[in-house]
Amino acid sequence: MTQEDTIACEVAVLGAGPGGYSAAFRAADLGLKTVLIERDPTLGGVCLNVGCIPSKALLHVASLITEAAALGDHGIGFGAPRIDLDKLRAHKEAVVGKLTTGLSAMAKMRKVTVVQGTGAFRDPNRIEVALAQGGTATVQFEKAIIAAGSEAIALPFLPDDPRIVSSTGALALPSIPKRMLVIGGGIIGLEMATVYAALGSRIDVVEMLDGLMPGADRDLVRVWQKHNEGRFNRILLKTKTVGANAKRDGIHVRFDGEGAPDGAQPYDLVLVAVGRSPNGHRIGALNAGVAVDGKGFVPVDRQMRTNVPHIFAIGDLSQPPMLAHKAVHEGHVAAEAVAGKRSFFDARAIPSVAYTDPEIAWAGRTEDELTAEGAAFEKAVFPWTASGRALAMGREEGFTKLLFDSESRRVIGGGIVGLHAGDLISEVALAIEMGADAVDLAKTIHPHPTLSESIGMAAEVLEGTATDLPPAKRPRP
Repeated sequence: MTQEDTIACEVAVLGAGPGGYSAAFRAADLGLKTVLIERDPTLGGVCLNVGCIPSKALLHVASLITEAAALGDHGIGFGAPRIDLDKLRAHKEAVVGKLTTGLSAMAKMRKVTVVQGTGAFRDPNRIEVALAQGGTATVQFEKAIIAAGSEAIALPFLPDDPRIVSSTGALALPSIPKRMLVIGGGIIGLEMATVYAALGSRIDVVEMLDGLMPGADRDLVRVWQKHNEGRFNRILLKTKTVGANAKRDGIHVRFDGEGAPDGAQPYDLVLVAVGRSPNGHRIGALNAGVAVDGKGFVPVDRQMRTNVPHIFAIGDLSQPPMLAHKAVHEGHVAAEAVAGKRSFFDARAIPSVAYTDPEIAWAGRTEDELTAEGAAFEKAVFPWTASGRALAMGREEGFTKLLFDSESRRVIGGGIVGLHAGDLISEVALAIEMGADAVDLAKTIHPHPTLSESIGMAAEVLEGTATDLPPAKRPRP
């Protein structure tokens, strides 16, 4: 392409992450001429290339290392793992490569035009693209879908040093540090801490709040924290990182707060995982008249439409939570709305998962939210100490919790902590979406012995029909 190139289309999609490529592919499937603009060489965005997919590849390896070590308690012994970082990186990249290759093929099948470069609005009907190979091109559109995502938040008081990384840098596996600091006790930080701990690093986690994994119920997090007491060196809560100096022997970090250690602490690698910032201010939105709030979010309605009727926004920059699966559904809604369909985003539950060890997953309302609101609800818990499958796997530390509306007894939320919690939470999300009540779940026959039956058994606890637990204490007449 040259500087004079202009590409005309019916729909322009800015950003090819999970939401963006899903929107572009859906629009193409609906017969619209579609252009997909992406700054990176491959489709998939942060999630596929340097986020959720490569991290899960590494977390799988970490889980195998942990399970192999635990087998010693069951009479099976292995030697210490020998880690080949080059092969491990190659495995991670191979997983990513298979998916990105597949996406490129599907774009061609749908005749979606992919333009590689950084795009910004010139006016309400044109996006100017600084092409990766040099020069510029203009995409002229009838309607547009913004899917430009978010960026990792940096801490400006930290020095510029290759030993201080974001999640992208941590996923590159530059080395296996002896001492590693994770700044931020959210999901991203704890997932990467899980990987590096399994590889042999001693981990400190610092979090300014009074608990890890904000958003998850505290009872779920406590199980994770107890299980990981010996895996991490220190978890510093109610503590801030206030400064650091780069020295030859490491990054010397200073802390302040309730859990702060005395003096600066040296680390070989520092991961900054304090959240992400939406890219609303980085795409020339004002040139198109698109409103952007102070945080960088682009306000939208239930059809993902911005204040400019023919421009839509999805994913991280449209509204929290910043989750790939939410972005995909929003992308479908936006593409269908562009095509004139009466499609709306009205999800009752958006599940969240921390792919740590053990995993933590939740959907719908949380117990902490309901309690803070003073809402009337009922709770039922099935402990995995009563699960035959969990006991057989030696992983009975978890539990399944369901939350019900007090009047209708419909499922309004649920949380699971334990092995494969992320796979199990989908049934809870479906129950919320379908308006299922305790009887619906309790009477659904689950296969035995599985972890999934803990969901049905939790519902039985509420109904008073659970026979896998001691009888409930009943008040005397």
